[in-house]
Amino acid sequence: MARFLVVLTDVRPNVVGGRDERTAPERRRQVVGASSREAAERIAGAFMALGMVRAGRQRVKVLAIGRRPALGRGSCPVDRPPDYSPYGDD
Repeated sequence: MARFLVVLTDVRPNVVGGRDERTAPERRRQVVGASSREAAERIAGAFMALGMVRAGRQRVKVLAIGRRPALGRGSCPVDRPPDYSPYGDD
């Protein structure tokens, strides 16, 4: 199972309202799965050597997917009680 995705995308021009990846994501050129962060970073490094990336017309993104749960109770928001506050406010 791939825990990381390395995505090569086209860079969109700047717009007045800003960029919103959820409503209008950048066009994907290549998507590669990697099982470790080290492997994902090596793939991203190879993509970053491409001329279009170096020229600023494409970008490389490393996305973590299917993260492993952290050790210990309370480290995941699902494990926290509804009245939990990370600042100790009661």
